[in-house]
Amino acid sequence: MSTQAAVISVPSIAIAAESAQDVAAREALLDRAMGRMRKRKSSEKLRRGRLPAEGLAFSAKDENGMLVGTVRLWNVQAGEGGPAALLLGPLAVDPSLKGAGIGSALMQHAIAEAARLGHGAILLVGDAPYYARFGFSADRTGKLSMPGPYERHRFLALELRAGALDGARGVLRASGRKAKPAHEARAA
Repeated sequence: MSTQAAVISVPSIAIAAESAQDVAAREALLDRAMGRMRKRKSSEKLRRGRLPAEGLAFSAKDENGMLVGTVRLWNVQAGEGGPAALLLGPLAVDPSLKGAGIGSALMQHAIAEAARLGHGAILLVGDAPYYARFGFSADRTGKLSMPGPYERHRFLALELRAGALDGARGVLRASGRKAKPAHEARAA
């Protein structure tokens, strides 16, 4: 009996700024990857009614133009009167392509763009072993908290500029651009 390793075909992907045409496919991808309960997470409280940070919403598409991954970063304030930071999430990849490196490519792209745009730090709630490879840890989040329930050991940070989170304490607050209500957006 011969044993054969499973072969995962890694698609050729292109990462680009998310476009208005990506939104419906993005929502469907998030539902497939994370389930419909995703909107009850504490991170969602910081995103609700806001737009992603300018220039920091990305789509990964395969060679056929199909959306296979997504990541967004959001403006937050790290506690009352604290420094500006970004909240990453959600990061999602089509479940049929999990393990193909798309999530890693999206993370590297998002981190590089956030740094290029001059942001000081990125925060997220996620799997510490996965995000550690990108430099995230819980070392800088001990005096910060999320609004609503979350698992403290999963609250991670990456400083893009040394000392960017110095003195940060308290609950994260949304600070980004507000989204227009749906009825106003349709009229515009």
